[in-house]
Amino acid sequence: MNEYLNDNLVLEDENVLLRALTPEDYTNLLPFALNEPNTWHYSFVTAAGEDGLRNYLQLAFSAKAEGKEFPFIVHDKKSGEYAGSTRFYDINFPFKTLQLGYTWYGERFRGTGLNKHCKFLLLGFAFEKLDMERVEFRADAANARSVAAMKSIGCTVEGILRANMPKREGGRRDSIVLSILKDEWFGGIKERLREKL
Repeated sequence: MNEYLNDNLVLEDENVLLRALTPEDYTNLLPFALNEPNTWHYSFVTAAGEDGLRNYLQLAFSAKAEGKEFPFIVHDKKSGEYAGSTRFYDINFPFKTLQLGYTWYGERFRGTGLNKHCKFLLLGFAFEKLDMERVEFRADAANARSVAAMKSIGCTVEGILRANMPKREGGRRDSIVLSILKDEWFGGIKERLREKL
């Protein structure tokens, strides 16, 4: 994988701590899986319910073992509680690109500014430690909350991939593609995002 992407990795500021997701985190995330199943309404892979969460974590760990993904658990330091999960995926070191996604938070952590703290830490790590040239984001084009969150951190909309993946309930979804480039991060996005924290 990479010397920086290891199980000891911790990213944190005064509001949030991100660390490598572990099998033991099943119990930390289970309340969301049991009580907030709509969290994964727009996701192809759901973590709703006990079996859903087990499958979700197993897929994440398998992809991590293959060097394709690196999942994190999100800990809200203000409340002292676990808040959700996020990950780097489609990691391509030769091309210096990755995607940032599979991000979800429990209901009471949404709209609190937690996401901006997470993204600031993750983007800084991607561009400044992993030396990435491009960080890509994707979402269901119908997921207005997610799209607005990505735009608010400085992402540029690149376009729509029409009917590019199936939906769990049937049919296909259009995916919106956004990105931040290394030059953009150092050229103003980093400081503008820092000011919003």
